[in-house]
Amino acid sequence: MLHSWIRMTNNLKLKHKLIASYILIVLIPVMMVGGVVVGYFREQAMDRAIQQATNNVDKIKSQLDNMLRIPLDVTDTLLLDKTMEAMATTRYESVLELTKAYRSYDGFKTFFKLYREIGGIRFYYENPTLINNLELIPVDEEIKSRYWYQKAKASKSVNWYFIDDKENIPIRMLSLIRQVPFPDRQSSGVLVVSLNQSELNGILAQEPFETLIADERGYVVAAQNTSLVGRTLSELDYGVNLSDMPSGSHKVDIKGEPSYMIIDELTPELSASSLRVVSLFSTQSIVKDANTVSVIGLSLILLVLLIAMFFVYTVSLLTTNRLLRLSRHLNRLALGDLNVVSSIDGNDEIGQLSRQFNYMVESIRTLLQQVVEKTEQMSSLELAQREIKLKMMASQINPHFLFNALESIRMNAVLKGEREIAKVVRLLAKLMRKNLEVGREHIPLSEEVEMVRSYLDIQKFRYEDRLQYELSVDPGASDVLVPPLIIQPLIENAVVHGVEGKEQGVKVELVISRSGDEVLVTVRDNGLGMQPERLEEVLATLSSPDESSRSRIGLRNVHQRLVMTYGEAHGLRIASEYGQGTTFSFTLKSINL
Repeated sequence: MLHSWIRMTNNLKLKHKLIASYILIVLIPVMMVGGVVVGYFREQAMDRAIQQATNNVDKIKSQLDNMLRIPLDVTDTLLLDKTMEAMATTRYESVLELTKAYRSYDGFKTFFKLYREIGGIRFYYENPTLINNLELIPVDEEIKSRYWYQKAKASKSVNWYFIDDKENIPIRMLSLIRQVPFPDRQSSGVLVVSLNQSELNGILAQEPFETLIADERGYVVAAQNTSLVGRTLSELDYGVNLSDMPSGSHKVDIKGEPSYMIIDELTPELSASSLRVVSLFSTQSIVKDANTVSVIGLSLILLVLLIAMFFVYTVSLLTTNRLLRLSRHLNRLALGDLNVVSSIDGNDEIGQLSRQFNYMVESIRTLLQQVVEKTEQMSSLELAQREIKLKMMASQINPHFLFNALESIRMNAVLKGEREIAKVVRLLAKLMRKNLEVGREHIPLSEEVEMVRSYLDIQKFRYEDRLQYELSVDPGASDVLVPPLIIQPLIENAVVHGVEGKEQGVKVELVISRSGDEVLVTVRDNGLGMQPERLEEVLATLSSPDESSRSRIGLRNVHQRLVMTYGEAHGLRIASEYGQGTTFSFTLKSINL
């Protein structure tokens, strides 16, 4: 049974093994367990968040109810305040008399000292002799038209409203509004006790969710976001009408985001009006609960993966044993054993690789023999071609300057004495002797410099003061081996084009410096130089296979010999500025004697 199962596994493609193992052992269990766990704990997290928000609303109601008792107690005290009654109802003959009465009464100020929750106290009474001092306020027609004033005059019940009247110094706070009757005078006034806005907002400051309190007219009287105070519920950009929603928990979409809203109402003691507490939170804001869900989910997934790993290991063990056998055959082949033969059975990819391995070994044996034979032939041919090409290129140096020099010697033999002619003949003979030695592959740099010096002396004899030259050679570079006639064509180019192009003559400089294993050779002249178009033409012909241009064959010869000997990076570089001169430079790899 086990052997049959192993054979069936070996006959399956490796891709099918991995896919089947992943689907059966990893994907399906992880999706099932993960979905159940995440769904369950997410639901639990949301239930806890709703319960927490409900508890927070109950706590806010309790704190708010305690705070609202303070203004109620204040009004109960002021209902019995005969001094306030006398001061409000007295008809004053003069402003001075009124001012003295105001100064003598400090009943309101006492409550500010006792209760920090009190934000303001105002008493409204129909007495035209009163002056508004923000505590005792005479009632005019505008005040009579206000909603809260009419509600207070119509009933002796307590009312709670957010007063948002257009006054010079507006109240803009949640206020207790209560009628104060004066039976003896058959009249009444309206007492307004406002809560301190900071204390009211402080109830909501520590809430984890966005919370607000509104009066029965829909005005926001307190909010965690203090900028909402004074706005109506209909003005809030929540996408739902909070005024019409009943008390309880509601699942809503706020600005397109799934959210929960908790609404509850509070009717203060003796009050005919109620306040509404609203708390809302986004389902995405339950970060702590989501983290808990993730940890639990990951733990369960890890457990499933560990169990799956055992089954995957069983399958992979059967596969890796066969792969290890094939790997040993590959190692033997890598060590040069071309007689290795793989004998791994099976019809899956590994079995196919084993058979292809045997075909590959046979092909390598055949190809290796062909490569060895071909390499030997190519090496011999390349060496022969390289030697022939170097000799041919070295032999292409145009010797026309020698004829010019001989002509100069002939002319000067007529005009001058034999000593100078002898010197020139000696230099010419020396130069010709060096030219005959170009068959050598490399010569010391010192010999190349000596050949350049002889050439310049001969040309100096010809052009006299129209030619000046300067040789600066690093002693450390004298023994470096270079191809013969690699600098002289550059000097010749500088002399010929410089002298012919400038009537006053030319100065030629040769600078050779060595830095480590690299030698820099620079040939510079102050001749006429080249136009940019001409320079581009010269640079283009350096690597051109066309050898028909005799005027630039020397430069092309030097460049290609440098590239063939040292590589592309060591080819000839040319810089020229019209009217300023031309500079040739190239680098050599240090090859010492």
